[in-house]
Amino acid sequence: MNSSSVFRIAAVCAATTMALSACVVAPYPQRQLVYAQPAPGEPEIMVGVAPPAPYVEVMPVAPFLGALWISGYWGWSQGRHQWVPGRYERPRPGYRWEPHHWVQGQRGNWHLRGGGWVH
Repeated sequence: MNSSSVFRIAAVCAATTMALSACVVAPYPQRQLVYAQPAPGEPEIMVGVAPPAPYVEVMPVAPFLGALWISGYWGWSQGRHQWVPGRYERPRPGYRWEPHHWVQGQRGNWHLRGGGWVH
């Protein structure tokens, strides 16, 4: 084997290692969480800090036929934005999923809205 072949093999190995190091594999959460808008009387989440840019999630393989992917979102917990990961759910006939989203108010505060099944 000449030195150029060794160099090519080393370059391919390095490129492959770099490409695979960017892969993230996270286990599918086994618990079923329900996120919804605050019930009447509960305080609305309102903060003075804009949410970070959306986190890019890789959708895992659907755990069952017809599974609906619910994208993650930036929630608010312990005084800071925290990513709430996406998950699969069973579709609910006659309903559609309204995703969580942040809306900036007139005074500059940010309000967390949505996150539930809407009829």
